[in-house]
Amino acid sequence: FIPTTSEAIGFIPNSFSFYSNFIMASFEPCRTKMEKEGIAQSAISAFESTFKSLVSGNTGIIPESTISPVPELVHTDTISAKPDAALLSETVVLKLNGGLGTGMGLDKAKSLLEVKNGDTFLDLTAKQVVCMREEFGQNVKFMLMNSFSTSDDTLEFFQTKYPSLAAEEGLEMLQNKVPKLDAKTYEPATCASDPSNEWCPPGHGDLYAALVGSGRLAALLKGGYKYMFVSNSDNLGATLDLKILTHFATTNASFMMECCERTENDKKGGHLAIRNSDKHLILRESAMCADEDEPAFQDITKHRFFNTNNLWIRLDKLQEIVDKSGGFIPLPMIMNNKTVDPKDDSSQKVVQLETAMGAAIECFDGASAVIVPRTRFAPVKKCNDLLLLRSDAYIITDDFRPVLNPACNGVAPVIALDSKKYKMVGALEEATAEGIPSLVECKRLTVKGKIRMGRSTRFVGDVSITNKSDEAKYVSGKIEDAEMDVSDAVGLGALKPTAVPTAPIDGQKPGTSGLRKKTKEFMSENYLNNFVQAVFDAVIAGGTDVSEGTLVVGGDGRYYNDKAIQTIIKMGVANGVKRFWIGEGGLLSTPAVSATIRERGPVFQKAFGAFILTASHNPGGPEEDFGIKYNTQNGGPAPEYLMQATYANTTSIKSYNICADFPEIDINKVGSTTVVSEDTSSSVVVDVIPATKNHIDLLKTIFDFDAIKALLDRDDFTMTYDSMHGVNGPFAKAAFVDELGQPESVLTNHIPKDDFNGGHADPNLTYAKELVATMGLDKKGNKIDVAGPIPSFGAAADGDGDRNMILGTQFFVTPSDSLAVIVANASCIPFFSSQGGLKAVARSMPTSGAVDLVAKDLNLDFFETPTGWKFFGNLMDSKVIFKGKDYTPFICGEESFGTGSDHVREKDGIWAVLAWLNILAAKNPDASKPLVTVEDIVKQHWAKYGRNYYCRWDFEGVDKVSATAMMDKMRAETAKNTGRTVGSYTIATADDFKYTDPVDGSVAQKQGIRFLMSDGSRIIFRLSGTAGSGATVRMYIEQYEPKNLDMTVSSALEELTSIALSLCDIKTFCGTETPTVIT
Repeated sequence: FIPTTSEAIGFIPNSFSFYSNFIMASFEPCRTKMEKEGIAQSAISAFESTFKSLVSGNTGIIPESTISPVPELVHTDTISAKPDAALLSETVVLKLNGGLGTGMGLDKAKSLLEVKNGDTFLDLTAKQVVCMREEFGQNVKFMLMNSFSTSDDTLEFFQTKYPSLAAEEGLEMLQNKVPKLDAKTYEPATCASDPSNEWCPPGHGDLYAALVGSGRLAALLKGGYKYMFVSNSDNLGATLDLKILTHFATTNASFMMECCERTENDKKGGHLAIRNSDKHLILRESAMCADEDEPAFQDITKHRFFNTNNLWIRLDKLQEIVDKSGGFIPLPMIMNNKTVDPKDDSSQKVVQLETAMGAAIECFDGASAVIVPRTRFAPVKKCNDLLLLRSDAYIITDDFRPVLNPACNGVAPVIALDSKKYKMVGALEEATAEGIPSLVECKRLTVKGKIRMGRSTRFVGDVSITNKSDEAKYVSGKIEDAEMDVSDAVGLGALKPTAVPTAPIDGQKPGTSGLRKKTKEFMSENYLNNFVQAVFDAVIAGGTDVSEGTLVVGGDGRYYNDKAIQTIIKMGVANGVKRFWIGEGGLLSTPAVSATIRERGPVFQKAFGAFILTASHNPGGPEEDFGIKYNTQNGGPAPEYLMQATYANTTSIKSYNICADFPEIDINKVGSTTVVSEDTSSSVVVDVIPATKNHIDLLKTIFDFDAIKALLDRDDFTMTYDSMHGVNGPFAKAAFVDELGQPESVLTNHIPKDDFNGGHADPNLTYAKELVATMGLDKKGNKIDVAGPIPSFGAAADGDGDRNMILGTQFFVTPSDSLAVIVANASCIPFFSSQGGLKAVARSMPTSGAVDLVAKDLNLDFFETPTGWKFFGNLMDSKVIFKGKDYTPFICGEESFGTGSDHVREKDGIWAVLAWLNILAAKNPDASKPLVTVEDIVKQHWAKYGRNYYCRWDFEGVDKVSATAMMDKMRAETAKNTGRTVGSYTIATADDFKYTDPVDGSVAQKQGIRFLMSDGSRIIFRLSGTAGSGATVRMYIEQYEPKNLDMTVSSALEELTSIALSLCDIKTFCGTETPTVIT
């Protein structure tokens, strides 16, 4: 539709002198820009025609004296021709899907807006296509014309929900784009901050240029297609009507427009007319009408018909016109005055030129028009339309068309929402958060000010509601023929949301483990609030209805955890969350959060996501680190697209929502708190849940607890489990004391503390020094003398409970070996044996290749992924979410002490500990025989598979700029280093690890510099930024030995380590060759 004068053009000067300064403006800069962008010649020619119209001084005005009214048209209800189904094989249906709906506050394809019963415009369109094919028994061709702004969203939608349609040849045709023009010079506008703002869509008149330039017109004609039916994606009433198609074909029209008769509501819109000079049908829009002709323009008894934008086109006739006109169709110009950055009114003033596809009616000889019933014209342009369509005033037919409810007696209710308050869809969503009101008995609804409605609200007759207060007021029950002023009515009380002004804060880009910074930074004004709001905005924009289901909140108990939870609750309520599950004491380990999301019920309360407050193994306390991450409804970390959207939101945020008066929740006491609004329209439930229950209950279904208990009860078996004062302590107690009946003395440091007792809760040989010493080792894994007996089994957990370290008596099990041993012995664990055995395994790229050998031996699917649990999660969900191959049961792990399986979507420290104990129990079925130890199991494994000597050096807290420069130098020299001899090794390949996800096709680049030696040895470098300050360079050294199994790690890797230090030159870049941690 062509915009009105006031809304789009602002003004069209009638004086030719206004344009005289620009007559000489050249099109060449535009041509150069478009050619550089690879835009089709047909689109360039079409834009050149429009550009020349602009600079020539053409105002586009169509005087009343030059046109005549259209006489009576054929009404489709009177068509008597017998529908001819044979025509369907020559017909293509095309939906225009290029609009973002920015006028309604949307930033994605408007067609993805929910319409009714959970279905979007695209859902109903897809279902209409499928139904149409079933009805006619023919595979009627279907196409979409997307824009560069809607293509990705739309294709992802079809691939996910309607894969058979997505796979069809030629589903998408892309709309072209044209340069925005400087309003003074008419040269292409520039936008340094975002070059994409320099382009705009050319209007739906681009249909013809896109058909030609894409080659689709030629392909359709070659394929035997003759007729095309075109309509807007937001007009769900416009379906392929065989009777109308037959009329179009039998009348031999070259072009046919579906029109409706104008009413008082339509008088300001455009109309159909006849041009006196050549008797052609033309369109005249309001922007084309001179002021003095306005009365005639609005005379609906004179100019009786308007364009529905449902068009029928003879493709062969279109090709003739294109050939005759030099490769395009010359259409009337529409000019819009804008700013180059639509979000910045102070940016460069620009002109956007558009054309309308309906205007092509004047280009076709033999064009015609017909009158159609209003049921074929039901577009959604404003929130008034959307509310009406969502209400019971409309129903969905068996062929998925929205039609007026028969109870309305053929007359739709007139909806007049406050245009200032309800211009944006978001405002309507807030107003109807409690449900859509009944409008089937309503004649007219007028709303002035902000109100809220719900399922219990029933409007009857003529209703007018006024609210002069700033707070939206709730109206409910039956309201019949009434004028109401609800300004003084009670409101939401403690549930009243407030939008607090804020501004973007630099550095809030989340990594693979969320956002981690110094605690004081999180405690600074608006820091936490900004990020939380950015997440909510991204989650809601992604289609999650946060008012349904539950939000889980918990963390590792570090400093600021308790206060952050209260803030998240208050902000969650303000953003529409109705139910929360908070871990008792604010505690939930990271794997427990995943288990809670996946396992806790009932179904109608299932969690849609979670905030986890953790910085994992980083130190805690007011001077140390804090972190936050978001997990989605599968229990796993937020996918990349969601984190990218979150980050983008942090860079543009203007306010955050919070219910400041929502009461503080006592998170230290299990129980339920319900807060009801003053007007009783809404309530919020906050459940403080037992922190350990869901996770421990799940683990009991995975492992043989009876066998493990029998092992633990042996006189010759002792164990110690160090939780390092992190969140794992309560879980260790629940498992080993409460369930397995062991004395609490088997646990150490199991009381969570907000600063981890001043320690570094990282389960490795350096930081878990108390446990390491107890097990008779030093920080390099060497044996030391210990007074008294050494436990048979030792384990440690990190701050958030997702990592583990396993030790035997004076024996350290590397994480890589631990993963390999668990995989090799997975049949000992009921979770795997009861499902027919393990199917697949995966490791992160830096992890040693020990598990690769097991996977090959057991004929398991194997994957090498980048570091990050989300890559494992994709493989786990390959079948359930992505409809691909089923890789479960599944085990995966990382060299950074992370191991897990598909029971949750996070690494799970206590799972790994129980897995080892289950394996030990299976190896020791007879208590009368000598104990098979941890060391025995590992050495038996080496004897069968060989040994991967392996270590990792961490250089923590180095300067990030310097470390980045070091990585860049190695990356630049990969080609030069490939084939190079270094010491006794030859570098077979030097590269930067790149991973193409086999499940979703996403590509992860720059995942680590690898030096792969010809004998299978490896040197790897990665740069990690998950610490609160500085960066960490990780250096990985690995050498495989099939026979020589008893060397010390340091001696086995001595030469490779020296080579690695030389290759990276870390001494020069970072000032040190001494690691802070060696694993």
